[in-house]
Amino acid sequence: MILSIIVPVYNSSKILKVLIKKIKKNLKAKNYEIIFINDASSDNSWNEIKKISKKNKRVKGINLSENFGQHSAIFAGLKYAKGKKIITMDDDLQHPPESINDIISKLNKHDLCYTTYLKRKHVFWKRSVSWVNNIFSSFLFDKPIHIYLSSFRGFNRKLLNQIVKDKNSIVFIDGLLLKYAKKICTIKVKHKKRFSGYSNYKFKNLFSLWFDMISNYHFYPIRIGSFIGLFSKIIILLIRILSRKNKVAQYKVKETNF
Repeated sequence: MILSIIVPVYNSSKILKVLIKKIKKNLKAKNYEIIFINDASSDNSWNEIKKISKKNKRVKGINLSENFGQHSAIFAGLKYAKGKKIITMDDDLQHPPESINDIISKLNKHDLCYTTYLKRKHVFWKRSVSWVNNIFSSFLFDKPIHIYLSSFRGFNRKLLNQIVKDKNSIVFIDGLLLKYAKKICTIKVKHKKRFSGYSNYKFKNLFSLWFDMISNYHFYPIRIGSFIGLFSKIIILLIRILSRKNKVAQYKVKETNF
């Protein structure tokens, strides 16, 4: 298998057929698989995945027992991926399938390739918090400031094998990738409007993500120690106010159709 495309799915039953059609139209690789991970959608997403996979043998599905979030859903898909190269992307068609070929070509010389947007279609608050998140994660992981942590990314098999063996109790995909990647690059892509529906990502999710980054990915303890007292108290307070329960990465697969 040359390529595995991992797509976490949440309430996107109306988008999946269009996404597959666009991937097939633009993808140069002939030997590939698409793995949809249904993150306990409340719509007909899982039934749609099963219908599609019966007609298209390249499509496989994983149905999680409850909603574990994007990172844990992707991690579940990685456990089943067979490709030499891996692409992760969202299910809403904001990530252009025509850019997959460009990511793949970069993986011939790099371990990890992130995408950056030429012009973001997100609302102002999402653009703002993404900018803050990039500075925050750059400080934590000592990475170049220009590398944005986009969910539209590609990496090679060697890197996949390393991250799936990691023993962290909470999954943060980018933390794992940056922990093991040696050669990292970026490419610019177009950012499109969501095909239908609306985003399920909330402002409080970002604070939970930051908390997980601080508490579980201590790659640079001295660096983190300089500000952990201030930020952890603020983040913990906000998380309590928002009453969000942190989810561990021990996902439960309810059903697969492999």
